[in-house]
Amino acid sequence: MSDAYEIRIRGHLDARWASWFDGLALTQEPDGTTVIRGQVADQAALHGLIQKVRDIGLPLISVTTTSTPSKETRP
Repeated sequence: MSDAYEIRIRGHLDARWASWFDGLALTQEPDGTTVIRGQVADQAALHGLIQKVRDIGLPLISVTTTSTPSKETRP
């Protein structure tokens, strides 16, 4: 099972940053934050995304996980 994450940062990022964040969706919120959303393969990939947030210098506000059902069906 993979997890979907929402990473909220202070400041607005343009959609052009999506490729740098492995194609995850970027949404600029009215409160001046950006939410980065999408499926993340594993914890190592999540930590890599958090490091990218650090590298651009915008403050990390939160990381939230939402479990999604696996596409596999088991008998």
